[in-house]
Amino acid sequence: MEPVTLTTERLSLRAFTSEDIDEVYEACQDPEIQRWTTIPSPYARVDAEHFISRMVPDGWRNDLEYTFAVRPRGGGPLIAATSLHHPRSGSWEVGFWTAKEHRGHGYMTEIVLGLARWAFTELGCTRLEWRAEVGNAGSRAVVEKAGFTIEGVLRAGLLNKGTLRDSWVGALLPSDIAMASPLPYLPAKP
Repeated sequence: MEPVTLTTERLSLRAFTSEDIDEVYEACQDPEIQRWTTIPSPYARVDAEHFISRMVPDGWRNDLEYTFAVRPRGGGPLIAATSLHHPRSGSWEVGFWTAKEHRGHGYMTEIVLGLARWAFTELGCTRLEWRAEVGNAGSRAVVEKAGFTIEGVLRAGLLNKGTLRDSWVGALLPSDIAMASPLPYLPAKP
């Protein structure tokens, strides 16, 4: 797929370009981003260059990961990075980080809901999944505000920096945000 630009009420989501390298490098110096995401730690400028020049375009080209730089709609600083990745059987997984100075403004909840609407309408997504290491309360708060149902803990469910870690898992269905699903859903009855 060719990269697309998405907009929400306050934000613009577009593919990263080489002009974003310095801001990605700076944002990823945050110990919280290095702790809770799978980015390299320590994070070098060459990591930002590789991410933007290879990983992002390869993901779009191969339809395996759609990664976006997030900025205010009228322009401004890099607020966050987000992606839809690991497509399987109609499901996609959402991942994200927010630059430290932009946390607490509701941006990521807005971003996740914007991505969900795009995934449900344009990608034929039937289920949007989220995983985060147990303890990443900020990430969990975002998806709960977006309407995800936390479904449990996956033992050894996340590989981060060479170590398997337990992860929370949650999901958002189209019906959770008043959208139609491309396929009927028959929930289990207790």
